[in-house]
Amino acid sequence: MKWTSILAIYFLVWVGTAFVLLPFGVRTHEEMGLEKTPGQADSAPANFRPGRLLKRATVIAAVLTALWVANYTYGWITLEKLGYPIDAV
Repeated sequence: MKWTSILAIYFLVWVGTAFVLLPFGVRTHEEMGLEKTPGQADSAPANFRPGRLLKRATVIAAVLTALWVANYTYGWITLEKLGYPIDAV
């Protein structure tokens, strides 16, 4: 597999991971006991930390991409092993 393909897979996994991680660890002003600004949505986050989110997404995406490349290299999970013959695809 070319390094550019690995980079593209990493980027796609990173974006997906970042979106999945967005709601975790975020609290509203009400949950933190803070005063809301007039006109503010009730669901607006009070403690959003983008740096922390980026670090977590980077680590998780690196692990998932490494597993993907290892599976591609060693063939742990293939269509044949899942019960799909190659000529059916």
